[in-house]
Amino acid sequence: MTRRRLIVAGGAAAAAIGAGGAVVSTASAGQSAGKTPAAAGASGEVCYRLASETTEGPYYIDADKIRKDITEGKEGIPMTLRLKVIDSDTCKPLRNAAVDIWHCDALGLYSGYEDLSGGGGGGGGTPPTGTPSDMPSGAPTGSPPPGGGGGGHQEPTDDKRYLRGTQVTDKSGFVEFKTIFPGWYQGRCVHIHTKVHVEGKLTDTGYEGGHACHTGQLFFAETAVLDSAKVAPYNTETTVRTTLDEDTIYPGNGAEGGLLTLKYKKGQIARGVHASLTLGVDPDLTNEGTGGEVQPGASASTSAGS
Repeated sequence: MTRRRLIVAGGAAAAAIGAGGAVVSTASAGQSAGKTPAAAGASGEVCYRLASETTEGPYYIDADKIRKDITEGKEGIPMTLRLKVIDSDTCKPLRNAAVDIWHCDALGLYSGYEDLSGGGGGGGGTPPTGTPSDMPSGAPTGSPPPGGGGGGHQEPTDDKRYLRGTQVTDKSGFVEFKTIFPGWYQGRCVHIHTKVHVEGKLTDTGYEGGHACHTGQLFFAETAVLDSAKVAPYNTETTVRTTLDEDTIYPGNGAEGGLLTLKYKKGQIARGVHASLTLGVDPDLTNEGTGGEVQPGASASTSAGS
């Protein structure tokens, strides 16, 4: 049995430390940073557990657009999202892996699915207030709507493609996206969906072949969400918000579960946010996030859309 097989069999794998730097907010009160050392890779870098797998949700559009800037003019707090992808066994960066991200806009709408997603905003509503606590303020308000993370895949209902895109990792395993701070909708906390594809290739029409070795979601500390809720257009949203503690998808294990490291100037979140995280993945596994995973070594495909 190889070291990787032994780690997977035991339910523990490793992911490297995310990008460092001065941090305003890394976790809500009571949330663990999720950094329990497990092993040291060949590079000498300290490793941590494998990034948590979650459901894909119904609003994924396969490797739709290879691009860095996914804003398409959408209003919201500017955000740079920088992700590093590493092999969770060796801690070495994964080069030429395709990373998809997709998320709702400031008012909870997903491109391609505006008629189905649960956002919409309100105007004149009262945004979330108060100080985040380490205990939920109440029970989650119903089951997550289709955009949250559960349910089968839905075919797009429109041709809009804002706030979704794909980048291919560089030799150091990094990708970077220019986007906006996501909003929220009933039943889910603020989050971003992500997939990592390996063993494919970049062509004139997009990233093709290979398989998805990771399907997960990225999450935001409550302090940052409360700060965003003071800024237009987030402060017009009247939808009841689910907190990080109340969310049914977030596994509650800090960075390992997708909790982003966030940096922004105190009291000036409207000027922009830098979000970062390292994703430790096992490139030998297939994790499509659809409930029918084939592990290990199965082949799947991903191709670019229009």
